[in-house]
Amino acid sequence: MDACVELATSVGEMRTETELLPQCWEQINHQYEERRLLVAQSCGELAIYVRPEIRDSLILSIVQQLVEDSATVVREAATHNLALLLPLFPNMDKYYKVEELLFQLVRDPSGVVVDVALRELVPAVVGWGGKLDQILRVLLSHILASAQRCPSVSGVEGTIDSHLRVLGEQERWTIEVLLRMLTELLPFIHQKAIETCPSIDPSENYISESSLKLYATGETEWSAFEWMHTECLPDLIKLACLLPAKEDSLRTVITKYLLAVSGRYGKDYLEHIMLPVFLIAAGDIDSGDFTYFPLSIQSKVRGFRPKTSVAEKIAIICVLPLLLSGILGSPSSRQQLEEYLRKLLIQNTKDGSFSMHHTAEIIDAIRFLCIFEEHHGVIFHILWEMVVSSDTNLKTSAAALLKALVPYVGVKVASTHVLPALITLGSDQNSAVKYASIDALGAVAQHFKSDMVVDKIHIQMDAFLEDGSHEATISVIRALAVAVPHSTDRLREYLLTKIFRLTSAPPTENDIERRRERANVFCEALRALDATELVKRCGCSRPCTQGGTRSYRPGKVRRYAGEHRQGNGGTPWDRDLCQQFLRREQSAWEERGWRAARPCCCFCSSPGGLTNSAGEHEVWSHNEGWIWRHVARQSKGR
Repeated sequence: MDACVELATSVGEMRTETELLPQCWEQINHQYEERRLLVAQSCGELAIYVRPEIRDSLILSIVQQLVEDSATVVREAATHNLALLLPLFPNMDKYYKVEELLFQLVRDPSGVVVDVALRELVPAVVGWGGKLDQILRVLLSHILASAQRCPSVSGVEGTIDSHLRVLGEQERWTIEVLLRMLTELLPFIHQKAIETCPSIDPSENYISESSLKLYATGETEWSAFEWMHTECLPDLIKLACLLPAKEDSLRTVITKYLLAVSGRYGKDYLEHIMLPVFLIAAGDIDSGDFTYFPLSIQSKVRGFRPKTSVAEKIAIICVLPLLLSGILGSPSSRQQLEEYLRKLLIQNTKDGSFSMHHTAEIIDAIRFLCIFEEHHGVIFHILWEMVVSSDTNLKTSAAALLKALVPYVGVKVASTHVLPALITLGSDQNSAVKYASIDALGAVAQHFKSDMVVDKIHIQMDAFLEDGSHEATISVIRALAVAVPHSTDRLREYLLTKIFRLTSAPPTENDIERRRERANVFCEALRALDATELVKRCGCSRPCTQGGTRSYRPGKVRRYAGEHRQGNGGTPWDRDLCQQFLRREQSAWEERGWRAARPCCCFCSSPGGLTNSAGEHEVWSHNEGWIWRHVARQSKGR
């Protein structure tokens, strides 16, 4: 291409058009992408050497064909060279065709093409076309349409899920890149607002309080400034109200945009304009201050208020996370964030308050806030106030909140903040608080494998089990069973040992329903353990192998099942439970083609193991032998 440029410089416009460019363009359908890449490069680099009327006709049509190319590198080059070509167009006749290409390239399936389009083509189109308002109008409509055309989570009218959308991968990608495009356009939006302000020196970068006071009088028109809080922010709120709680990635992109807006527009704009908009949209109608809004705009902003109970709940699920992280999460609003969290979680405990009946939704909003590590200190400061409170509801909410935050903190925070708080809650006299802390400890066990953390969990779980109550036992076993697939071998061995001890003791409960619940919980825990990799050694301290291979041995299972068929202990329901459990587990192996195998050693020997038709053996370790014996003991009431 360097040689082509040098040749075009020498031969002039006419020969470049008639001889050089046709030679390049003949390669547009070549099977090798390198040749098609040459065509893309020629569109931008040789355009200056041809007549202006050729640039926005023939060359643009070539670019339009290249952006449909199957090769990513060709589409990337076409995007780059279209950005080079735009300043050379003689007029604006092809603006809408270029705008169409812009949105097509921004939504390209390749991240490389999208990056080039956002970095080079977006500024080029804005600078060349000068139609920022048109681009923003189309952009916001595309963002909302991408979410609105997705199916609802539920088809039941009048429910929360009927308002939320199930996003596919394509729609999620499209919305994300369009939000990134909105962020790339923010410098142009801000600059236009500053330039059109009637009272700001164009050299200033922030919207001052004096400018806001002048704006509030309604005596001057400032449409470029109003666009942000009358068009952009409301549309982003509409988008947020379509996103289920699990769409953290898109919610994070929106949050970053809001933080970028407050960073450019300044603290006064954040506090007096953005904050009231999001407070009213989140349903907190008593906290918004509309002093700096003209009367004509106040009515529009107040219209963002949720008008039904379903809309109010959607606002808390979808808008409150943005209020906390994108508005109050600004570096200049840390004190306000702490005060608002305290208001949500501690002060508003009276019946009928904003947060009294939405505890779960508020906890999920704070969970999202915890994604941003800089807010951990504020969150745990408020949490500790809840932990040491005398209010039982606050303590229970603190345990639930700690459980929700566990996946978003590191092992250091878990050791210094989460575990001490849970241990304090676990020593509470109220059983609801205590059992809530057990569930949260299970979440800690699920996410952290540090020996120090595991040791603390062991000690606390021992304290719960020493309580001896049916509820504590059920809560501990259930919490640890949930953690088993992701925990360490030490924790699995701990759970197995506790089940062995609990099932070996004579039952103290005569209530059949409680015994049934206890048996179910133990079986669930044993099934969870049976699916994990336990220590592959039997009692003889050597690998359980047969002929150099490993074997699965349900012989003892069959023996215990035989005892139950003969009625040796346990209630009829216990025997049925064991039989169903064992048949289900055994048939699962037999369906995989396993047959009888010989015992591997005297300790774990049994009349039958399982081996497949290829002679391969599955694991049957000493620990797994414990599992089956525990099932039998429990079902026999021992």
